[in-house]
Amino acid sequence: MADPDPTDAAAYINQHRGGWNQAMELTFVRASADACVAELTVGPQHLQPYGIVHGGVHAGIIEAACSTGAAVAAMARGQTVVGLENATSFIRAARGGVLRVTARPLTRGRRTQVWEATVTDADGALLATGRVRLMCLDAGADLAGRTAGMAPG
Repeated sequence: MADPDPTDAAAYINQHRGGWNQAMELTFVRASADACVAELTVGPQHLQPYGIVHGGVHAGIIEAACSTGAAVAAMARGQTVVGLENATSFIRAARGGVLRVTARPLTRGRRTQVWEATVTDADGALLATGRVRLMCLDAGADLAGRTAGMAPG
């Protein structure tokens, strides 16, 4: 068996999954400074009253994938990241199955990053697209009254 890729943080992220990612049952397939891929299997908690995947799920997994990739890139500089904007467009509705989000960087600057993502179904059909702009915070920066960093969980 080959050694794990040291540039891929997916296994670490999945082992320490908490908060929103855990509640949505989002699992990371790949997480690097160049791409982030995650999946979830649609359950009743992901649906809106018409029985289709809630738009917030699409926006949320786009944000999660973009933020995770940006965080891996920023970590190399001792920084953390927080989202500033999330623009999500819904292309096609889904009622079930596996959703896959793939995020890639457009810019990875020292102060801001912009990542773009797509959400597809198991057949590769495009369901949503999005773009997230993130701010890079230096070590020790204040974020909502506490030092910025990963919350335990």
